[in-house]
Amino acid sequence: MIVIGLTGSIGMGKSTTAQLFAEEGIAVNDADQVVHDLYAGAAVSALEPEFPDAIVDGAVDRQVLARTLAKNPDKFKVLEAIIHPLVRAREIQFVDAHRAAGEAIVLLDIPLLFEVGAQDRVDVIIVVSCDREIQRRRVMARPGMTEEKFALISARQMPDEEKRRRADFIVDTSHGIDSARAQVKTILQELRQRRPEMH
Repeated sequence: MIVIGLTGSIGMGKSTTAQLFAEEGIAVNDADQVVHDLYAGAAVSALEPEFPDAIVDGAVDRQVLARTLAKNPDKFKVLEAIIHPLVRAREIQFVDAHRAAGEAIVLLDIPLLFEVGAQDRVDVIIVVSCDREIQRRRVMARPGMTEEKFALISARQMPDEEKRRRADFIVDTSHGIDSARAQVKTILQELRQRRPEMH
């Protein structure tokens, strides 16, 4: 089974691209969605001692957590030490289940793939990218986004140029969804042809 790692900086169109793979019948494990689920359940008791203010009605309030992290960036390390192993465990379950079911290809949507060293866990890396100006427009159009927030998020992400350099494939979303869909189909075609020689 080929395990694809999909990544890309904020505003590049990664979630949309993951959706395009899902439309082609590829099972997608979305790390952000897993975190959402954990924040509503499994991670709450582990996070409560470190982030008591962020636990509201038995779940993690992401807004409060974001404010806490903005004030104390050092707390990112604490948060990641708790969350990453939980996300990783879910990811392993996902891969094992699909491998057991005989799937040919699965996709792990990992926003900070390089930053957390996840490249060793995947067979193929696809980086979603776009023109810098388009990225900026997309990000600034998000609700509640500020220049300061964008700068904070960008500071934690490896530069796009470096991600592109390390990618096996690049999906450029600068030219809209039909163009991205065509790129996704081409990549899958190549991976399906390549599969017999991958052990």
